Amino acid sequence: MKKLAQALLLFAILLIFSTTKLSAQNYNIILGRPTDTSITASILFDNSTSFYLEYGINSTTYSNQTSTFNISAGVPMEVDIKALSGDTKYYYRMQYKVNGVFTPSPQYSFHTQRKAGSTFTFTVESDEHLYDKKGVKNMYNVTLRNQAADNPDFMFSLGDIFGDDHYPFTITSGGLDSLHKDYRPFLGSICHSIPFYVCLGNHEGENDYYQSFNAPNNLCVWGTQWRQYYYPNPYPNKFYSGNTQIEPFGIGYPENYYAWTWGDALFVVLDVYRTECHDSLVPKPTGWNWTLGQAQYNWLKTTLENSNSKYKFVFAHHLRGQGRGGVAMATTNEWGGNQNTNGNYTFPINRPGWAKPIHKLFVDNKVTMFVQGHDHVFAHEVLDSITYISTPMAADSTYEIGMLANADAYVSDTVDGTGHLRFTVSPDCVKMDYVKAYLPQDTNGVHKNREIGFSKTIGTCKTSNGIYIPSKVKFSIQPNPANENILIKGTSNIPLGKITIVNALGECVWKGESKDSVLNIPTHNFNNGLYRISIEKNGTSNTESIIIQH
Repeated sequence: MKKLAQALLLFAILLIFSTTKLSAQNYNIILGRPTDTSITASILFDNSTSFYLEYGINSTTYSNQTSTFNISAGVPMEVDIKALSGDTKYYYRMQYKVNGVFTPSPQYSFHTQRKAGSTFTFTVESDEHLYDKKGVKNMYNVTLRNQAADNPDFMFSLGDIFGDDHYPFTITSGGLDSLHKDYRPFLGSICHSIPFYVCLGNHEGENDYYQSFNAPNNLCVWGTQWRQYYYPNPYPNKFYSGNTQIEPFGIGYPENYYAWTWGDALFVVLDVYRTECHDSLVPKPTGWNWTLGQAQYNWLKTTLENSNSKYKFVFAHHLRGQGRGGVAMATTNEWGGNQNTNGNYTFPINRPGWAKPIHKLFVDNKVTMFVQGHDHVFAHEVLDSITYISTPMAADSTYEIGMLANADAYVSDTVDGTGHLRFTVSPDCVKMDYVKAYLPQDTNGVHKNREIGFSKTIGTCKTSNGIYIPSKVKFSIQPNPANENILIKGTSNIPLGKITIVNALGECVWKGESKDSVLNIPTHNFNNGLYRISIEKNGTSNTESIIIQH
């Protein structure tokens, strides 16, 4: 009995300690600014404590550690880990005090700059919109977990993360503090091991229009200050180039546009809001009144021209800030040079002294892809050899907000759904996959989480065994809208594969497999409405939309 009593007492003590330990693990880590020799960890605790980081290249031992820091509750602290080796995976953990005793966190990791010739992955999400309820938290968590499963070297958000400019003249600094802080637990669930890059969206409100009101007490200044407070974005140094303008009110470098190289790729992030407006200062400049500003334009031109990277990626929330669509807008105004639909080239008149439109910069410097958000829908278009990609929402549990609202602004492939983009960069090719996210209750036999909604390959991708990675199946549907029948045609004389048709409610109305490249399906029994036709083959899938109208 005595031994049993002692065992029960020991168990009770351990239980109390473990409960205290778990409650004290209310912290999150956001990695940022990775370089060839350093990385920044932004660390936030709910409770005041002391901590240090230990790290090394071995997953079982840590050969280095930082100083010990005292951190206040709710106040993030940036810790720079320096003197690292290039192209190296590092393992680290945090030791922090619980009841006066240092307690280890789980093990995390990161990778320093890849050397040329390496293969690596990065991911892109956009338009989280948790602040205005378009985005759903449970849905966002699925997208984040899917990105973590891709094991990327880093990830981007292309804006409309924090918000909120819906009440630009009544929002307070405290309100913006909460909006930025609220994302820390979500991003902290994966960004302890995936460095995070912020690209500004329109709803961040960091633009010249709001900056001009009652400075420093305005949306732009407060939004910038709180973004910098919680998220370590790049600023100009030996590794990153970017905006060298020093702003007042403690902002310093605004950390709003920047570029760097990683492996065989150049990465360029633009800010299409904190810019200059011609003629008049308005919250949503259009036409020639919208501009990157000459300073950012000159920087972009120099960055592209001075890069000898095999692949070049350019990111922005939207190519025109507040418009909709991709290549349809890429031929106009500052981006394309034409003012009107009549095609008159008026760039020299409207941008005297500028070398060429932005799209022409892309063409002349062989940009691989331009990737944007804003329209809440996945889209793929090509203009003059430049691939334009629109990123879907990261947290849309309806799976169709952007498809219903903005798909008609695009002239080529659009795909519904929610999720992220995964890019695999190798010496031979770039492969982009639209990785769809589904809540468990929505995987009803038609869809599955992490299914591929669209794939794009540039170059010749091979696996480690030298086997070619198959391209996604391409097909067309005629007529559209349809009445009694639809004709599905593949783009080559090979079998279409597995075909699924679902209605707007996600219900499967037809399912089968075609061993021919052409298939006729009667639709006279289908109700009027929007349908999605998905074809799966060789591990890839593609989805097109059609309207049935009797």
